[in-house]
Order: sequence, then C-alpha cells, then structure tokens
Amino acid sequence: MDQLTDNSLMLMVKNGDLGKMSLLFERYHKPLFGYLFHQTGQRVESEDLVQTVFYLMLKNRNTFSADGAFRAWMYQIARNTLINSAKKGNRMVYKADFTGNESQLIEHDLEKNFEHNEARAQLENTISRLPADQREILILSKYQELPYREIAEILKTTEGNVKVKVFRAVEELKKLYKKN
Repeated sequence: MDQLTDNSLMLMVKNGDLGKMSLLFERYHKPLFGYLFHQTGQRVESEDLVQTVFYLMLKNRNTFSADGAFRAWMYQIARNTLINSAKKGNRMVYKADFTGNESQLIEHDLEKNFEHNEARAQLENTISRLPADQREILILSKYQELPYREIAEILKTTEGNVKVKVFRAVEELKKLYKKN
C-alpha cells in the first residue's frame, strides 16, 4: 500500500474506499500538525484542527481533482480551516514553543546546548514577530519543505510570486533577527 501515491489514495477515497483515508492520515497528520502548530503555537488547538482538516477532506472528497497535488489540496483545506477558526473567535496567537520535545541536556554539552537553545529561542521569537503572511510562507517553505509549485497552489498565486515572497520573508527575518 505504501507504493500508492497520495493522489491515487485520495481518488480511491473519493470513489468510496473511505478506509484509504487512514493511510493518508498516517502519512500526513504529523506534518499537518507541524504546520498548524507553527501557525498557532497552541498544541491542543492544533491537534483539534488536524482532526477537523481530515474530517473536511473526507466530507469534501468530491472536490479533489487529480490534476493538482494532494498535499496542496490538503494544505489549502488546512489554511482555510485555520482562517475560519480565527474568524469564529478561536483566538490563535502565535507563541514560540518548539522546545518541548528536545533531548535531555548532557552535562558536558550543557554550554553548547544552552547557546543553541538561546539562538533557537531568539529565532523563534523573531519568526513570531513577522507578519502572518510572511510567517506562513516561511513555515510552508522551510519547515514543511513544500516545493514552490505546491505553495503557489495553496496560496492561489504563481510560483514566481511565491519565490519573491519567500525571499522577502527571509530578508525581513534577517533584519528583525539582527535587531535582537
């Protein structure tokens, strides 16, 4: 089953084989959680949003077209779910909290790890100060490692526009980081 592409699995779901959604869930619940968590900074809210996204994918399976990439379709649903949640008053404020699952500090590496953690915390703090659109494009391109083509599908823009936006977001991040 692992040889099946995401698009072929989703087409099977669209055609009534709802059990294939579990394979898509296994493949994508962690990356989707990462995207939502980087956007909200709220672990429980992000877990709930992941469930909502998969529910909406199942509910709206007839809107899937094999012409595009499954991931772009999924992230578009996730993005819309995030926007709708914010509109409904579920206040989602970005909070840099990426250090919860880091490995234990080893005594002889304490100073090195401390410096690394300080730099990471400073970077996360800087990312949190970026405008939402710049933060989102950095999360999609750098954390989720989506190709520009898929990001363009998600944001409903051109690949060239995505490249420009990523460049500008990185430049703004550098500028803010240097101010710290």
